[in-house]
Amino acid sequence: MGARKRFVVVGAGMMGTNHARVVAQSESAELAVLVDPRSDVGTRLAEQHGASWAPELPSLDGIDGVIVAAATEAHHELAMQVLAAGVPLLIEKPIAAGIEHSREVVATAEANDIPLMCGLLERFNPAVLTARSFIETPIHISAIRHSPYAPRIRTGVAWDLLVHDVDLAIVFAGGVPETVSSTLGHFHPSSLADAEDVAETILGFDTGAIAHISASRMGQKKIRQVSVSERERLIEIDLLRRDVTVYRHVSEDLVAGAHRGYRQQTVIEIPEMVTSVEPLTAQFAHFCGIIDGSIDAGKERRSLLPAHEVIAKVLDSAPAMA
Repeated sequence: MGARKRFVVVGAGMMGTNHARVVAQSESAELAVLVDPRSDVGTRLAEQHGASWAPELPSLDGIDGVIVAAATEAHHELAMQVLAAGVPLLIEKPIAAGIEHSREVVATAEANDIPLMCGLLERFNPAVLTARSFIETPIHISAIRHSPYAPRIRTGVAWDLLVHDVDLAIVFAGGVPETVSSTLGHFHPSSLADAEDVAETILGFDTGAIAHISASRMGQKKIRQVSVSERERLIEIDLLRRDVTVYRHVSEDLVAGAHRGYRQQTVIEIPEMVTSVEPLTAQFAHFCGIIDGSIDAGKERRSLLPAHEVIAKVLDSAPAMA
């Protein structure tokens, strides 16, 4: 084994803490610096993983990659600093607070051939990887991503929740949607005026496939489900339980007699997961692969903006309800 790659993690919140753990646990990497403006929180997390603490982005000399898990509002400035140093970057979603800044980050990475990833974590969910291994021609995709209200999240559900399933719809459909229609709802008194609580979105693809995606932070339980319909089967993906169930309809008829009703016969298949690796660990391994050149960095960069572009259209054109 060669020298371990050295990483900087920016942010000691929930996601930053998890990224720090994954880097520190890797046999091929080490957490060199943990960046957070709060000295008590940052120092504690850095010491836990044998890293140094810094209140702001340090010199990146000798650093192989940076993971940014700071507040969305800081993404653009941090990303541009990292890319100016020519260092590979993994940045939590969204890439930046607005679509123009997101485009600038991707364009800068592309122009300088710098590896860039975005934390679209569901791509690495074992259930998604399993379903992708056999899905062929989707005609209808339905996704539900509902959560109870979380005061710490200041952005609306479009950037926080909807973007994940828009990305999965693009991945499953194999192309960028031609049409986007959406309705936004503002309901919670603690939400900022421009931060929507519910988003209902329909995407139309040139293959004829349709995706209906529902995101809400007004739910009373956490739901993460995706259903992909093909002509002859339905693939249900539970992103929380990380499992997949396939249904094939056989027959249906009416039941006569004392217990009248409807009867349907359906064949159910439960495929074995292709992997059991934690999504964040798989994502980090993918990032390392891009850094060392075993995974196509250009292809990864090109995959990042489509979901961001859809969210921008959702926010620009969707009528609001209150």
